[in-house]
Amino acid sequence: MVEVGEEIVIVGGGIAGLATSLGLHRLGIGSLVLEASDNLRSAGFGLTAFTNAWKALDALGIADLLRQHHLRLHGNVTNSAISGLQTSELPFKAEGKHGGMGTEEHRGDHEVRCVRRNLLLEALAKELPSGTIRYSSKVVCIEESGFFKLLHLADGTILKAKVLVGCDGVNSVVADWLGFKKPAFAGRYALRGCVDFKCSHGFEPNFMQFFGKGVRSGAIPMDDTTVYWFVTWTPSSHEEELEQDPAKVKQLVLSKLGKVPDQFRAIIENYELDGFKPLPLRYRHPWELLWGNISKGNVCVAGDALHPLTPDIGQGGCSALEDGVVLARCLAEALLKEPTGETKEKGEEEDQKHEYERIVMGLRKYAKERAWRSIELISASYMAGFIQESHGKMMTFLRDKALVGFLAGFLLKMADFDCGKLIIS
Repeated sequence: MVEVGEEIVIVGGGIAGLATSLGLHRLGIGSLVLEASDNLRSAGFGLTAFTNAWKALDALGIADLLRQHHLRLHGNVTNSAISGLQTSELPFKAEGKHGGMGTEEHRGDHEVRCVRRNLLLEALAKELPSGTIRYSSKVVCIEESGFFKLLHLADGTILKAKVLVGCDGVNSVVADWLGFKKPAFAGRYALRGCVDFKCSHGFEPNFMQFFGKGVRSGAIPMDDTTVYWFVTWTPSSHEEELEQDPAKVKQLVLSKLGKVPDQFRAIIENYELDGFKPLPLRYRHPWELLWGNISKGNVCVAGDALHPLTPDIGQGGCSALEDGVVLARCLAEALLKEPTGETKEKGEEEDQKHEYERIVMGLRKYAKERAWRSIELISASYMAGFIQESHGKMMTFLRDKALVGFLAGFLLKMADFDCGKLIIS
C-alpha cells in the first residue's frame, strides 16, 4: 500500500478540529482534516458561546458572521423548580447596552449568544481551502515511522503525517494512543433539542435555568424564532432501564421538571419522540492531565479528546475553540520560525530531525498552556453539576438560597478568558 505524505493531519471535523485547521490556514499553513462521518457533524443542536468563545471566533475571523444570526443574551435568570420562584438574576452587560442580532455593540463585560452548532461548523468549514476536509475517513490504527506517524484508515489508505492532532471526541483514537483512559461516566444523563417556532417564540433573550430535585433544565433563545432547550438529571437504577424507550423517557422527564413556566413545559411536551434519547454525560478525571501526555512527540489532542466536560458551565465548545487558536499559534511558531544556530545543509534526515524537534517543542508549549485551563474547566463543571443537581434537602436549600448567585457568577468567571490572537511572537 502506498503511503501518502501529509504535513499536518487533524483527526475529527468537529469544533476543535475545524478551529485548529482554520487557525493554521490563517497563519499560512495547510492541514488535512479527517472526518469519519460523511458530512459535517451537528449533534448537540446549540452551543452557548460565552465571552471566551467570541474572542476565539474573532481571532479566527468568523465572529461577526455568526453574530448576525444569533441574539445577544441579556443575562442569566435562575428559578427554583421546587418553589416556582426566581432565585437569581445576573446581567451579562450593563443596563442600556444590550445588543440585538448583528449589532456592532459587542464590547461589554460579557458577550453571550446561543449559536446553532451547524452554522458554526459551516462557518469554519467555508473558510478552509477546498479539499481540506476528507469525509468518510476513519482512523483505525496509528503507527510510528521515524519522525512521522502512519495513520491507517478504514478504507485501506495509509497517511504519513509530520504532525498528528486528535480532535476526535470522547472516544478518541488519538487520546487512546497517548495513553489516556476512556472518559468516566458522571452518573447523569442529558437531553437537548432545538425548536423553530416559525414565528416569534415570545421568550425573553435570557439564559433561563430551572433547578429541581436532581434535575436541571433550561431554555435559551438562538434568534427571534428558535429556542434551544436542555434537561440534565441523575437517574435512579430503575430509571436507567427506561433509557431505550423514548416515550417512557419523555414521560419521566416531564414528571421531573417540577414548577417550570408553561411556555417551557410546552416545548418538552410537543417535542418529537426521536429527540428523547438520553446522552450519558462523561468527563475526564482532572488528575489524568497532571501525569498524562497531552502531547507526545509530534502528537497531541484537543477539544473533547483532551478535556471532555459535563455541560454545567457551558464551556465544552467554547474551550474547544480556545484549543484551536492556541494550538494553531504554537504549531505555526514551530514550523514558520527560522531555526536558530547553524543553518547549513546537513541532508534530508538531519533537516527532518530539526523540524521534528521544533514540532515537539511547539506541541509541548501548547500542552503546558492548556493543561491547567483544562483541569480548571473539568473540575469547575463537575462541581457545578454536583451542586446544581443535588437531591439532598440541605444542599438544595443552600443552592436556592445562598449558592445560586455564586454559581451564576462562577459561570461568567470561567468565561473570562482570552486565548489570544493568531499572531506569531
